[in-house]
Amino acid sequence: MPLTPAAADIPLVPAGLDRAAHRRRDPAWLESAFASNTVQILVMREGLPLVEGSGAASGPQPVGAQLAPGRPLLWLGAQAAMLAPTFGRVFLGETDKGSPVFAIELPASFSLDRSPIAGLGVFEDFRVAASGLNGFDGGAASTARCVFEWHRRNSFCANCGTRTQIEEAGWRRKCEDCGVEHYPRVDPVAIMLAVRGHKCLMGRQPAWRPGFWSCLSGFVEPGETFEQAAAREVFEEAGVRCTRPAEYLFCQPWPFLYSLMIGLILEADGEEIVIDPFELESARWFTRAEARAMLAGQHAEAFAPPRLAVAHHLLKTWVERG
Repeated sequence: MPLTPAAADIPLVPAGLDRAAHRRRDPAWLESAFASNTVQILVMREGLPLVEGSGAASGPQPVGAQLAPGRPLLWLGAQAAMLAPTFGRVFLGETDKGSPVFAIELPASFSLDRSPIAGLGVFEDFRVAASGLNGFDGGAASTARCVFEWHRRNSFCANCGTRTQIEEAGWRRKCEDCGVEHYPRVDPVAIMLAVRGHKCLMGRQPAWRPGFWSCLSGFVEPGETFEQAAAREVFEEAGVRCTRPAEYLFCQPWPFLYSLMIGLILEADGEEIVIDPFELESARWFTRAEARAMLAGQHAEAFAPPRLAVAHHLLKTWVERG
């Protein structure tokens, strides 16, 4: 399905990859595809993607940090199978030209320096890498990280505790003891910009970079809609009620751990703020002019979310409407 112009501009939204789910139950085809001359293999280690270049990798980045320009993914061919005796593998799909696309995750003990691809790439912090990826690479890397993280945390059956087996090209785990099948989960998160007239509400947490502000957000709870979750979270975190219908704009796969960020705008009933100190350090209203300056990097004391985050695009959409 074609993306809307707004969604197509958001990093990590998949583009150009057919998931070809019908291939997942064909072991013979999968083995042949993994060894083919046209295969494209994305390589990860402990959730970090392999990117081009021999320069030092970036360390973990704090929320709100200014990110260095990302480097392209280092895609490998069938030779990737020789990098380690064991690795996790997920079939991601096919390109528009029919080339099979896989992701593998190497063990934590794998050393690039002692490998056949030494000097060709490094394992990069995901946020740094993602900041420079196009729709195809970003979507593939995000999908791979989400699925590998799910496997890492779901090795045992939630029903009986037995270790489960990976099936369907990495897209299912099955318990041979009780027969329960487990599939990768997605945690929906409402991320919202509450607005009132020419002001928008933003908050910050103590661990964030000084001066960094972002939209409020929270997980959708069982039994509620995205819109209800957005209104509930704004009230819980900042004490601001939003009783009018929320406007859905777009969503973004977010591989920390395996979330789906649902972007919404809500009209606030009032401007009085009462923060929950367990959720936020502070919250405040910014004018549209201030938000525009934040996006341009010209605000004297406040920084907007980076382009990688869906919060940036929520703010940008609201500013441009003015």
